Amino acid sequence: MPSDRQQQAQTIRKTRKLHRLSGISLFVFFFIMAITGILLGWKKHSGEAIMPDTYKGTTDDMTAWLPLDTLRSLASEVVYRETGTLSEIDRIDVRPGKGSMKFLFKGGYREVQLDAATGETLSVGRRHNDWIEQVHDGSIIDDWLGIPHSIFKVFYNTLMGVALVIFTVTGFWLWYGPKRMRKGGTRS
Repeated sequence: MPSDRQQQAQTIRKTRKLHRLSGISLFVFFFIMAITGILLGWKKHSGEAIMPDTYKGTTDDMTAWLPLDTLRSLASEVVYRETGTLSEIDRIDVRPGKGSMKFLFKGGYREVQLDAATGETLSVGRRHNDWIEQVHDGSIIDDWLGIPHSIFKVFYNTLMGVALVIFTVTGFWLWYGPKRMRKGGTRS
């Protein structure tokens, strides 16, 4: 029967192997998640390189704002002038405290910000943060391959979350196990 010290050494070897194999097999995914996570953390502090700033309109009094349909048409015209193509609106981000609205368009990750009261264009830009987020969470694969219900995204995030837990536990044990062995073994 192996001694306590031999069992501890064997546990550390198995832990090291699991840690190494997980790291090797998921390296690319961890690298992608890390880089995109850094970019997403900096999106509002990138000087508009990743995401346009939010601009302030003339009034936050919503009763003075133009009708939504009018603002939608104005935003669509701006995108058409910029790109020469008609783009469908994906979503509208209303900023009551700023007196502005952001119109986000499908395809090309474009955004138009309008003064909600005057309809004046405050900003036209690209939302690189949207595609960066899709790469970060894996949903870009679902979109490219037409996978329904975000199945790849759920699988990918579950895999990466479980891997992070494994790395945390095995990393701790690779640090603590040898210390424990040097102190003289287990305590029962």
